[in-house]
Amino acid sequence: MARGTAWRTARMMLLGVTSTAACVVPLPNWLDPARPAFLSITLLWLVFAGPKPAGLLAAWLAGLLLDLLQGGMLGQNALAMVVTVAIALKFRLQVKTFEKPNQTLVVAGLLFIYEFLMFCTDSLAGLRGRGGWQWLYPVTSALLWPWLDELHKRVLGRH
Repeated sequence: MARGTAWRTARMMLLGVTSTAACVVPLPNWLDPARPAFLSITLLWLVFAGPKPAGLLAAWLAGLLLDLLQGGMLGQNALAMVVTVAIALKFRLQVKTFEKPNQTLVVAGLLFIYEFLMFCTDSLAGLRGRGGWQWLYPVTSALLWPWLDELHKRVLGRH
């Protein structure tokens, strides 16, 4: 039993490291606005379909790590991730029963909330955001949700 738990934990850590790396790997300038929010999708998957739901501490730590790696305002991604995961945890049981297209719409809505929080914190800090391109992130991320859901289930195993 302990060996299986250790193996699952190692796979979950690998999934987290891979998702984080996918968020910060350099892309060409023309492709960067369409980069999916892989770490956010992974956290949402852990809330909705994972073997154990991700908690607020995991969301805060993941957001803080993203803040450090991307060089943005410290705590901005952490705040947005905690709020998004808190909302996802509230509706977790309902969303688990949805079909893939409906789950995709919920994930898109949550990612739009995430981007809205990023926009608000940029505005409050007097920073010039990414312009209108920031609204492309939730769309590309939501479009990848069905495939990443299957990939995550294969990596971590069905529960």
